[in-house]
Amino acid sequence: MTENDAGFDPATLAFYSREAPDYAASGPDGTSRWLAPFLDRLPPGSRILELGCGSGRDAEAMIRAGHNVDPTDGIAEMTAQASARIGRPVRIMRFDELEAIEAYDAIWAHASLLHVPRPALPSILARIFNALKPGGIHFANYKAGGVEGRDSMGRYFNYTDRPFLLEAYAASGAWHIDRIEAYTSGGYDGGQGPWLAIEAHRKIA
Repeated sequence: MTENDAGFDPATLAFYSREAPDYAASGPDGTSRWLAPFLDRLPPGSRILELGCGSGRDAEAMIRAGHNVDPTDGIAEMTAQASARIGRPVRIMRFDELEAIEAYDAIWAHASLLHVPRPALPSILARIFNALKPGGIHFANYKAGGVEGRDSMGRYFNYTDRPFLLEAYAASGAWHIDRIEAYTSGGYDGGQGPWLAIEAHRKIA
């Protein structure tokens, strides 16, 4: 894997472009285990950006909960799947195309930033930081392991660990880390492995 400062891996994007219908259909029926506690921190009607919305499963739940949700994905084929599910257009946007400034109350990135090449992660997190209003909340989770690489399907993962993750957030903005939790979960490839979940908010100056 060569360094990629653009914030995305072309082979991984190509994989999701090819697999979008099967990937969307294979997801669990329920929402992420982290979504309910995330939403509990937000007042009704909060403006939420979702990065890497996939099938639209979590976006659908956030909309149902009464929030103003902006679901996005970097793959046109995936946004088509999400749009069909939630009944409205979904924006095509890669992480490195996020230009918003202090526009969102919260940013949800479930199982998506784990594909950002390691050298680019601080710059992507800086875009997320800048897009949040002061005090705004951010959630992301990452496959862990400590050494970047590819899975059996050819997808790139940054396979972060706690020190690297904390360093990347510290380098990207004035974050307050609310929690970071290790757990075990599965993925599209059917395997189980270690993950890290992080929730943080943009400090109020």
